[in-house]
Amino acid sequence: TAFRAGWNFGETTEDFAVSYEVAPAAKAFPAGTYRNISGNLALSYGLIAAAHQAELPLYLGSYPITPASDILHELSRHKNFGVRTFQAEDEIAGIGAALGAAFGGALAVTTTSGPGVALKSETIGLAVSLELPLLIVDIQRGGPSTGLPTKTEQADLLQAMYGRNGEAPVPIVAPSTPADCFDAALEAARIALTHRTPVFLLSDGYLANGSEPWRIPETADLPDLRVQFATGPNHTADDGTESFLPYLRDPQTLARPWAVPGTPGLEHRIGGIEKQDGTGNISYDPANHDFMVRTRQAKIDGVRVPDVAVDDPDGDAKVLVIGWGSTYGPITAAVRRLRSAGRSVAQAHLRHLNPFPGNLGEVLARYDRVVVPEMNLGQLATLLRAKYLVDARSHTQVTGLPFKAEQLAAAILEESADV
Repeated sequence: TAFRAGWNFGETTEDFAVSYEVAPAAKAFPAGTYRNISGNLALSYGLIAAAHQAELPLYLGSYPITPASDILHELSRHKNFGVRTFQAEDEIAGIGAALGAAFGGALAVTTTSGPGVALKSETIGLAVSLELPLLIVDIQRGGPSTGLPTKTEQADLLQAMYGRNGEAPVPIVAPSTPADCFDAALEAARIALTHRTPVFLLSDGYLANGSEPWRIPETADLPDLRVQFATGPNHTADDGTESFLPYLRDPQTLARPWAVPGTPGLEHRIGGIEKQDGTGNISYDPANHDFMVRTRQAKIDGVRVPDVAVDDPDGDAKVLVIGWGSTYGPITAAVRRLRSAGRSVAQAHLRHLNPFPGNLGEVLARYDRVVVPEMNLGQLATLLRAKYLVDARSHTQVTGLPFKAEQLAAAILEESADV
């Protein structure tokens, strides 16, 4: 009633000299039922949906930290969906409990921001060694140290890539919009469950607190994330003796078996000291360590991710603007401005940051100039330069605020003036 009264007032009042009509977003949005959603809420729903699609209980071990606390608050409301939330006494206890839940057969999650990732790094390395599925949700904020808790930044990329001792590779997924946080959570869960590995999900304060229309998906359209637990022996010796080898890998995914504690006959060693290939026994053998390190890296390198899509309407652009995370909105608006001014500019946005999409090298090579806007000092640009030997030009900002489209358009124009 109040809504209709307000509508009728707007229609009949003569207080305004100018009126505006907002047309339906028929072209921009596919048909369906929509609701407004924030990034942290979409991420929470994505985690619940992932657990449902995997037919696993969802366990969150977390310590409150801005701007990630909303996920703990939201998930704590959904015990009816098999969600268990544990507010730990500190960051280390939070991820320790989550890793224990993963060992016990749950879809395990820990949520935090940059300072918490620093504290969790040892346990993330343990998860890499144990090869168990675990989602590490990092809602990035301004740093270093306590930094700017209520301001946005995307400066944890290199921390997620390399912030552990030893060779401890971890896949990285980054949503681009608040609504995309739902799909990114499902994708991170898919990778973790399929390949038995911890996975980073890098959101940020701008996405977490921002909101947009979200098309509520049909359950039938969600991916099937079900996994098979180990149920019995998986190895037969030459003498016919059967045994369970906890590090006998799937040849396609290189994932090891997921054995729920208490399953008869599946007893095996667990811990952070290097494992012997196959048996999982403690091993200090140099050749075995080299093999296990390379195998864990090959597992991450072999994660299947979609090719990166390029928005290049005319197909003749010489400049490519590539970004990741919440810079998607400002970059899209800036590119639109440049195209309206007659400039031919291509755009690409990365969801998968480790491993990179298989076609990324070919995409980068097609353009004379690659510009990388980031809310850090050039972390993605550094990775692109190192892996693809491309002259990626950084445009950076660390003000705690998102880019402005006009400012970004001017910067892109300046970086590509000689092309």
